Amino acid sequence: ESDIHFLKKKIKNGAEYIVTQMFFDNEKYFNFVEKCRAEGITVPIIPGLKPISVKTHLNLIPHRFKVDLPDALVKEVVKAKDNKAVRQIGIDWCVQQSKELVNAGVPFLHYYSMGKSSNIKEIASQVF
Repeated sequence: ESDIHFLKKKIKNGAEYIVTQMFFDNEKYFNFVEKCRAEGITVPIIPGLKPISVKTHLNLIPHRFKVDLPDALVKEVVKAKDNKAVRQIGIDWCVQQSKELVNAGVPFLHYYSMGKSSNIKEIASQVF
């Protein structure tokens, strides 16, 4: 609720859109949008997506960004034999997330590349 309060302040001060923090479960995005709309926030809410690319992301991302990783994603990454396999798992997961969001009518997507633009290019080529 405090996040929504601050978002309303930002919009009042001129923000024309919102980019979410990265998430790995689209239901969290849909629920967040629903809460924002219920509070009268009408600006576009752009989902922020990040493909997992190395096993260390399993610890780094939740701790640094205070986000949850779905159990199914964690299990796939843990089973991966190397970081090449992890990269592909991350790309595949992000492609599926992207397609679901686009099919739900989300007008824009934002990808957090963190220096891995080739991952984003591959995702975009499969989604658009």
